[in-house]
Amino acid sequence: MSATAVRRRVAVRVDGVVQGVGFRPYVFRLAEEHGLAGFVHNDTRGVVVEVEGPPDAIERFLAALPAQAPPLARVEQVRARDVAPRGGGAFEIRHSDASGAAQALVSPDSATCAACLAELRDPADRRHRYPFINCTNCGPRFTIVRDVPYDRPLTTMAGFAMCPACQAEYDDPRDRRFHAQPNACPACGPRTRLLDGDGAALADGDAVAAAAGLLRDGAILAVKGLGGYHLACRADDEAAVTALRARKHREDRPFALMAADLDAARALARLGPADETLLASAARPIVLAPRRRDAPVAAAVAPGTRELGVMLPYAPLHHLLVQDAATTLVLTSGNVSDEPIAYRDEDALERLSPIADAFLVHDRPIHVRTDDSVVRSVGGRPMALRRSRGLVPESLRLPARARRPVLACGAELKSTFCLAKGDRAWIGHHIGDLRNAATLAAYGEGIAHFERLFDVHPEVVAHDLHPDYLATAHALERDGVELVGVQHHHAHLAACLAEHGRDPDELAVGAIYDGAGLGSDGTVWGGEILTGDLRGFTRSGALLAVRLPGGDRAAREPWRMACAWLVATSGPEPEIPRALAGRVDGEAWRAIARMADTGFAAPVTTSMGRLFDAAAALCGLRTHATYEGQAAIELEAAADPSARGAYPIAVHDGVLDARPAILALTADVRAGVPVAVVATRFHRAVAGATAQACAAAASAAGTEIVVLSGGVFQNRLLLDDAARRLEQLGLRVLVPERVPPNDGGISYGQAAVAAARS
Repeated sequence: MSATAVRRRVAVRVDGVVQGVGFRPYVFRLAEEHGLAGFVHNDTRGVVVEVEGPPDAIERFLAALPAQAPPLARVEQVRARDVAPRGGGAFEIRHSDASGAAQALVSPDSATCAACLAELRDPADRRHRYPFINCTNCGPRFTIVRDVPYDRPLTTMAGFAMCPACQAEYDDPRDRRFHAQPNACPACGPRTRLLDGDGAALADGDAVAAAAGLLRDGAILAVKGLGGYHLACRADDEAAVTALRARKHREDRPFALMAADLDAARALARLGPADETLLASAARPIVLAPRRRDAPVAAAVAPGTRELGVMLPYAPLHHLLVQDAATTLVLTSGNVSDEPIAYRDEDALERLSPIADAFLVHDRPIHVRTDDSVVRSVGGRPMALRRSRGLVPESLRLPARARRPVLACGAELKSTFCLAKGDRAWIGHHIGDLRNAATLAAYGEGIAHFERLFDVHPEVVAHDLHPDYLATAHALERDGVELVGVQHHHAHLAACLAEHGRDPDELAVGAIYDGAGLGSDGTVWGGEILTGDLRGFTRSGALLAVRLPGGDRAAREPWRMACAWLVATSGPEPEIPRALAGRVDGEAWRAIARMADTGFAAPVTTSMGRLFDAAAALCGLRTHATYEGQAAIELEAAADPSARGAYPIAVHDGVLDARPAILALTADVRAGVPVAVVATRFHRAVAGATAQACAAAASAAGTEIVVLSGGVFQNRLLLDDAARRLEQLGLRVLVPERVPPNDGGISYGQAAVAAARS
């Protein structure tokens, strides 16, 4: 019998997140373990393997290949085909093949692994206290990659030549740093410096230790991280936190916190198992959780809310800084309010010098500006509220394949974009408010980077119907493409359906509640009951329409919506309610009442977000908002879930008439009923009416699927109550998990609609 008669050779294509995650050395070790010859290499699509040896060994290798993959790998598909045996007894790792269209998936940035942390803390290790320690199981990926395949020359580490010791690790397939593209050490890698606002050095030696000393003394620091600069101070120092608010021009929006470890996080917030899993995940997002009454943080950290946003260190520099500071830190975006975060050193020094007392910087360039991700757990499952560092650029599947490459341009606020080809979609990192010029520039740069990274050349461009959105303008400026307009709330519905893998023509009912979106009838929608699928929808119901006095200004001044709802409820000349007496000028109140009555400069709206604003104002919680959604957030925070009762909201022919609830709420406030009780009764009113309207629409459509999405459903109290009521009625409730329910998910919904319509 010839030698080849008992040998088999198989060519294997591995798709998924398999580059920059230690997959090739894993394949090398697996092949050696099974006594196989052959090779492995990266290409622009993923990983290519050929193995040769005894047929039973080949079968064991193929079974183990996806099952035992490295922690950061995500194997989506393994395709094997037999090829002619070639002989040979060795297995080798070959150089990457950069030819062909880019289809490889780039890994997100990943938190420092346990093995690297042990070295970081070991005085005998050559990387002891080295702020850029990493291996194939952790470290920067997306924020440093310029192109694919993911090799060092195509990252921002290209300028750092490895020393002999690092090069030996990089070249050894048995080492966990084999082809770890950011591999470095104190002898050859990036370095930290502590600077003043003019860029002059403040300390020699250990810059991180010196920076921690400044933090302990109450200073505000700008700290360069993985995706940009943060602003940091002690979380328990009221003076420092108040100073940071004043300098950053951030009046009320809560600050994020970085705790040293899970025990420190538990002292800040009440964490369930799902919260702790999210905190400790490789993505290391900010996790929103109920704050403890005795949390050791300054009152100015998160005024007006019962939650804290907590994260754990995700870069070695953070581990060192929090350890040396020996306290929880505020770690908020390095920007002035509403600007994009700084990520280039010169820009940071220029923009952040009026805020920061000192700068902890390093010389590893950041290629892509990336904010921290924000998540919360709902019913034991994650819900992404901001999808960015640690989660991007992980791809999502599309239920309907895009026959031609798609760019979806997203919305105006909390903006993201989405690129799609075939059945795969890439949602871009959180960009922010496009009305800021620097943010708009970052939006265009981000799209161009993704187009290059994933080799997508859009032929179809999906956009919102609103003609004044800058995202829509970007779509209209594209030449030679097919434009697909997608109604805002349909995009919310489609995003949730696509995320959950529903068939393109499967009907569902959606309660889509947000602040505003242009309706297909040209009016301002925001409290919609839709029946539809990925291709289209009908409007089955909506919140009763009222006037929006002053347009967008009403979102910044909730008292205006209180006035508008009272006009709709009680007539053209409502009195200033008790909770607003002395806080709203009488003449201004009468002027807004006239606008709401006549419709002058007051378009109609069905916005559920504005209804929550009205309720918060009528409770006396908020007359003027300093950030989006503030009034509704404070209304939720004020509620006492143990309180009894609910206000009436009539549901007739799909219309949710909240006027009875507004009357009852106003009467309760006038009678001195505690705000905690009033807020709870209002939430229950909306949840009950939502369940009633959705159940009726689902029955009419013959479906059991109900989607709850839109920015208003970031409200945990409302979401939990509405979902519980719907499930009690025998309906299946879908809520966003990996895709934000707010406008950060619009782009993915647009892409799903465009693909389905193709």
